Amino acid sequence: MHLNANIKFLRKQKGLTQETLANALGISRSKLAGYELNINPPLETILEMADYFGVSVDILLRKDLGVLSEYKLRQLLETDQFLRGRNLRILSTTVDAEGKELIEVVSQKAKASYLAGFSDPDFIEELPRFSLPFLPQDKKHRVFQVDGDSMLPTPEGAWLVCEYVDDWFSIKDGEKYVVVTEQDGVTFKIAYNQIREKERLLLCSSNPIYKPFYVNISDVREVWRYRLMMV
Repeated sequence: MHLNANIKFLRKQKGLTQETLANALGISRSKLAGYELNINPPLETILEMADYFGVSVDILLRKDLGVLSEYKLRQLLETDQFLRGRNLRILSTTVDAEGKELIEVVSQKAKASYLAGFSDPDFIEELPRFSLPFLPQDKKHRVFQVDGDSMLPTPEGAWLVCEYVDDWFSIKDGEKYVVVTEQDGVTFKIAYNQIREKERLLLCSSNPIYKPFYVNISDVREVWRYRLMMV
């Protein structure tokens, strides 16, 4: 574990004194000095440090940042921010007259063009849209129509109400997602998260005649978590 060395490295990279960082974190300078040597902070402080430096806890604990070149370090941090939805990832959306976000509908026919148009406001504006007041208003939702029989008992033609996932690290093993990828376009599958270990997702069908397959995370464009079905 590289936590202690990384705290010191990131502090110096930002040009901060121990006193400045300690004040920002709400701890004493002596505690911070101990954390930079060999004392592990409590979990709450680790989370505050990760947020302050803009990195994941995983990177703070496991990666030896001090041995990386400037390019490799920047690449690692930018990738981490992107996967967590903190870097630029454009999501086009529509709103009603009061400024509330609407739910766009992606039919089987529209799915063929979705990969090319998902970030195009004009394309999204042309999709049918409606609202469901019982859904959380602080989340973005979209409806996708199922095609094929790979996710039985979900029938072909069913409509899936899905919630936008901005942090791809939060994808939970065994849950259902609509994943938009460079190779396969819009696909509805059961996902297994292998981003940290192998930078990929394992996508599985509930119908056993369809084989599981891997998707490199670099090929993923959007992820939507399945919420409910309308037939």
